[in-house]
Amino acid sequence: MPDPRVLWVTGAGSGMGRAAAVAAAPGRRIALSGRRTAPLEETAALVEQAGGEAMVLPLDTRDPAAITNTHERIATAWDGVDDLILSAGLNNPARTWSDQRLADVDAIIDTNLTAVIRVVDVVLPDLRRRGGGQVVVVSSYAGWRFNPLAGVAYSASKSALASLCQSLNAQESAHGVRACNLCPGDVDSDFLELRPHVPGPESRAKMLTPDDVGRVVLFILDSPPHVRIDELVISPVSQT
Repeated sequence: MPDPRVLWVTGAGSGMGRAAAVAAAPGRRIALSGRRTAPLEETAALVEQAGGEAMVLPLDTRDPAAITNTHERIATAWDGVDDLILSAGLNNPARTWSDQRLADVDAIIDTNLTAVIRVVDVVLPDLRRRGGGQVVVVSSYAGWRFNPLAGVAYSASKSALASLCQSLNAQESAHGVRACNLCPGDVDSDFLELRPHVPGPESRAKMLTPDDVGRVVLFILDSPPHVRIDELVISPVSQT
């Protein structure tokens, strides 16, 4: 029997990253990355309960050397990566031209965009060697349709992910590489704590759950090799 497919998930410690890892777990090897070890270990336990094999790899994706070292650990243990979910994200409550701090702007763009490019660049040789694979980039509804409340840096960085996925599909399709720009609307997760005004229980009850997004990610990963899902938008009925 062939070895299980290897899936690397960034932002796997909570929210959509954790939900995607658990949804994809049965029959897969899942490399779990995020900045905090304890939440990653919780995700690993859930992955193994769901029938997957987990490896905990703490990582700040803003560190290029750490990305390379983490990939080397995956390659040593499991001979590389078959599929990739990029779910690490960042925002800040100070979101306007009048109150933003440039240090925060740099951190947001580095996390949401530059780090995605770095991880994809490291993994692409594996995908080419293995005859293709999926790259699921978790963007945002704000990256699909402009939202003035999302923030200058967040909107700019998430909007750029559409071009990133398009370039992958245009240039790497001959190697079987498929990229999906996944744009979720409001999701009830810890990420809401980074809003200037944190939504209350009534608002959260109308939002998507991380598990909703996890099921969508699994749908993308399980699509046949001849099918490419270029972009997918999922939103709650209440999204405006």
